[in-house]
Amino acid sequence: MALQPGRGKIEGRHYLPSTPETISWGALPTARTRPVLSVDSGTTVTIDTVSQEGILEDQGRDPDAFFGGFGVVGSEVLEDARAIAASGIPHRFGVDGSHVVTGPVYVRGAVPGDMLRVDILSLHPRARYGVISTRHGGGLLAGEFPETPAPALDADARRWQGFRTVTSFCTVERRRGRLFGAMPGGHGRARFTLNPCLGIMTVAADVTDGAVTSFSAGSHGGALDCRDLGPGAHLYLPVHVPGALFAVGDPHYSIGDGMIGSTALEGPLRATLRLVTLREAAATSALGALREPFVETEDLWITIGFDPDPREAMRRAARAAVTFLQTRAGLARSDAVAYLAAAAEFGVGRLTGGHGSAFCRINRADFTEPAPVKARLPRAGFARIVGGADSEPDREQAGPAAESAGSAGPADSSLPAPTGSAGPAVLPDQERPPGAEPAAGPEPPGRVEESVDNA
Repeated sequence: MALQPGRGKIEGRHYLPSTPETISWGALPTARTRPVLSVDSGTTVTIDTVSQEGILEDQGRDPDAFFGGFGVVGSEVLEDARAIAASGIPHRFGVDGSHVVTGPVYVRGAVPGDMLRVDILSLHPRARYGVISTRHGGGLLAGEFPETPAPALDADARRWQGFRTVTSFCTVERRRGRLFGAMPGGHGRARFTLNPCLGIMTVAADVTDGAVTSFSAGSHGGALDCRDLGPGAHLYLPVHVPGALFAVGDPHYSIGDGMIGSTALEGPLRATLRLVTLREAAATSALGALREPFVETEDLWITIGFDPDPREAMRRAARAAVTFLQTRAGLARSDAVAYLAAAAEFGVGRLTGGHGSAFCRINRADFTEPAPVKARLPRAGFARIVGGADSEPDREQAGPAAESAGSAGPADSSLPAPTGSAGPAVLPDQERPPGAEPAAGPEPPGRVEESVDNA
């Protein structure tokens, strides 16, 4: 069964559904956006996100009819997707951003100059299917794919077949406790491991006039489309406006670097996140002098660069990595560049749409060895990697990035085993008895709450 809004296990202290009143279709929050939820720093929030696929105009803006064409019964269509599609929210296909953005959430006490740390606790697929769309004019191979005639001039939501978008329907399968996407093929089918993530994680941009498209990415975050932002990861975003105004959207079941098509494997997710404000001292301890979007996983430190030109986006990711390694890891700038040339992995986030991004992935294990007293060649082998010990973060202490370089980030034994990078993806409980209270969500230890209150 589908994970319908408000049903099943709610892991966070607060719950935020996606309704016509709590979402923005195609735009990110700005300084003028009114928040739909207000929380304290350190609080957990469960958000039911909605995918745009199945409700866009080139799919008829009718998820029952669209997914019914692939054999999906009405009970498997999400009620919130149905309500948003049927609402009077204006949306111009091909002009406005396509994503359903839920929020924003006002984080009490957050002010410009702070960093907002977003701890991704769990991501549960809400449907047992997802889609990959190939649209005319979109993707790296625009003009070559889709291999259908050009869209009809009179195509609209009522004559949506005239858009001639090609949709690949994927089912979600469980095998030995892990989730896979299965796509039919000409002589069989392709099957691949799911890595759920939220394509859009953003704070409000400091813009007072006009809208910010949901395709945009920059210092506010936005359409990051980072495959590493799965359960167990931590995203750092600079706060630009009071309250941060945090929002999410564009949920993916799986995404690859570059995202060469119009979409990744799109599917709705139930996300449980912890929002933590870091003041200057804690931010410096965690990130050094870096005050740009930054991702941390158990194994990686990831800097991000943004520019329509992928080469320039990669340069900016590299410059951010030099700043981080110099001011956080203690390397000389020249040594930081040498290390990046020898050991870092660079990847492209987006290649199309005029909002390019690039990633620099640094292995945390490379920085677990203590500095030798005197540089010398090892007598046996080339290197030895030693893991560090976990530590528990709080608001006034450094976050996960501020622990020892070999730390694997905070661990909370009260949390369920997450999907993605922190463990195999699993489907959530599907139903809760009528009248039952939501499950108590994972909360920070008492000392975290105290540090929040005393900040």
